[in-house]
Amino acid sequence: MKKNEITYYWGDRSLLIRLGNRTDKRVRALYIAELIFTGCMATIFMLQAMPLRHSTVHIVACVGASAIFMLAAYRFLSRIFYDEQLLLDQRSLTIIRKTFFGKNIRKYDWREIGALHYEGKPKKADHPLKGHSFDYLGFDTQDHLIQSLHHNGNMYFDSYEGRVYFASGVYSWNAEEMVQLMKLYIGSSLQLGPEWKEMLQEQGYDD
Repeated sequence: MKKNEITYYWGDRSLLIRLGNRTDKRVRALYIAELIFTGCMATIFMLQAMPLRHSTVHIVACVGASAIFMLAAYRFLSRIFYDEQLLLDQRSLTIIRKTFFGKNIRKYDWREIGALHYEGKPKKADHPLKGHSFDYLGFDTQDHLIQSLHHNGNMYFDSYEGRVYFASGVYSWNAEEMVQLMKLYIGSSLQLGPEWKEMLQEQGYDD
């Protein structure tokens, strides 16, 4: 099984879709760079505070450096070991998000959620320097990477809690296959937004 392959597990009364961690390689590289940079800064503060004296400044610096390092490690491990799953049964859709430190489970009754939509990555205006030979620092590429860092998911539905995003890193061709299998299992309980009709026809799926 490929690392980024979406897997489906059919049960007698449920369908489990494991999306895994589909973070872009460039975004992963940014996570590593952030950890290294933050770790270096924390180390510098720690060395400045050593040897630990009874000075309040040294104690605060040491505690602050430790807090910075622990925060950086927490952010890195939470992102790298992120795993997303969908559990479908006849009554509800459950979104399961796992990290190195725990699990978040949100359950939504089919009767209380709206149509399922595919949004993909929101369209963003190109940076003014895109295409120019003097964009040496790659500002346009950096803008798109920042956008990826703050993107919550490519699919969404409206619920009593508001708009719920999920399926981070799932592109249209994966989403189309996933929706077809969800429809096969759930049937009419799964409502689809109008954009799916065109998307599925383009891929030759028959409703």
